[in-house]
Amino acid sequence: MARFDLTDFEWSVIQPLLPNKPRGVPRVDDRRVLNGIFWRLRTGAPWADIPERYGPHTTCVNRFNRWRKAGVWDRLLVAVSKAYDGDIQMIDSSSIRVHQHAANAKKDDRSGCMGRSRGGLTTKIHALVDAEGLPIALKLTEGQAHDGRSARDMLDALVDGQTLLADRAYDSDELRQSLRERGAWANIRPMPNRKNVPPFSPFLYRYRNLVERFFNKIKHYRAVATRYDKRPDNFLAGIKLASLRIWMRFNESMT
Repeated sequence: MARFDLTDFEWSVIQPLLPNKPRGVPRVDDRRVLNGIFWRLRTGAPWADIPERYGPHTTCVNRFNRWRKAGVWDRLLVAVSKAYDGDIQMIDSSSIRVHQHAANAKKDDRSGCMGRSRGGLTTKIHALVDAEGLPIALKLTEGQAHDGRSARDMLDALVDGQTLLADRAYDSDELRQSLRERGAWANIRPMPNRKNVPPFSPFLYRYRNLVERFFNKIKHYRAVATRYDKRPDNFLAGIKLASLRIWMRFNESMT
């Protein structure tokens, strides 16, 4: 088994969730193709550099694109993350430098997912993780996007009795009120210029480092740590596949 290949446990999780093969139409070995996709994701190499042991690189890239369009990668992540620990959830973002090859994308492809910030042309990954630091929701924005406003459509997983941990970038009356209406508590570090300081637990806030650890783990995948994909949907699909691997390795360690 090569270094980045799926383990037998990981394959046993993924295989039942893959699309059924059309009757009478043989499909190239799924495990071999997925190993090629994960190799490229982990190394950050161009698709054309995928080793021959994974078959033609065109098969890997075509499968990646076809299953992204069909929502297969989304369904895999949803399936393995159903049992998330939602008592405490954490949200944060991380800016990713856009490689010059991705920066050559057409303006239509760049809209909404590449922007100028201190680090130059960047894309921001927003992540909501559970009490184990495992991803529940993922999203891309331009690098200069405001964290709090970007989080509005990511908090549906928070329900009655749950707690959100976040830094000052998410401190707004609107976000706090939206969580309060669902029975959830926003343990967000208040801005220093607040006149009416809301309740805040420094003890609980210490656990927010789990979302930072998630970003550290996901950046082990070089095709995530630097954005090489011109299309934002392809880049987000790669992030979800890396997140899928993190989930499966956590589940494997618990068995």
